[in-house]
Amino acid sequence: MIRGRQAHALQTSDLVRKIIAGFLVLLALPLFAAKHLPRNVFPTLKHERVDYWVAEFSSDKDYHKKIADGFARKAKYQEMLERKLRKRGMPQNLIYLAFEESAFNPAARSGQHAVGIWQLMPATAKLYGLKVSKKVDDRLKVEKETDAALRFLDHLYHYFGSWYLAAAAYNAGQHKIARTMHKKFGRHTGTDRDYYRIWDDLPPQTRDYVPAILALETIGKNPKKYGF
Repeated sequence: MIRGRQAHALQTSDLVRKIIAGFLVLLALPLFAAKHLPRNVFPTLKHERVDYWVAEFSSDKDYHKKIADGFARKAKYQEMLERKLRKRGMPQNLIYLAFEESAFNPAARSGQHAVGIWQLMPATAKLYGLKVSKKVDDRLKVEKETDAALRFLDHLYHYFGSWYLAAAAYNAGQHKIARTMHKKFGRHTGTDRDYYRIWDDLPPQTRDYVPAILALETIGKNPKKYGF
């Protein structure tokens, strides 16, 4: 994952985090007047968390290098990813979820044994038909891992009814987000605004997952503006 485990943005007290969560909800509400957006839309929200990560990714030396490398690799996979997303009727900007996960490095490996540009865990990869063993790891094959990752994301979207909640579940786990939603609302389905309503209850690494994806998309629309 591009963001570090100890991201500065998450080093706040519980009180400060609750205040931030409240502001995020207020800021997000006007952007989601429609209760149900089309399936192929991953909404682009505008608020301070996206702005924060745009600034961090642009100015921090380590982030800047990772992201510059990611943009260089993105060109190799973009046509294939866009084609597969379009075929499934899924949002084109989900490309930036893969960017956040691995900066499009097909050999990326995490300490939790996630592998590939989509950083699928072994159990998830096997569930969606990939071979994962000491001899063979289909997650290293970009097209195969992409097919599995998009099927997984599609399942999460249908389960939660929201791309933001699906993205949170991709990062933190389906059961974790479902439990959080049930605790807060008594249901697992929700809207994109619910991501911010449960923001304070999300794992630290997940709270800024969607804002980071959208920050990368913002930079991707005009890389030169942000020094890339």
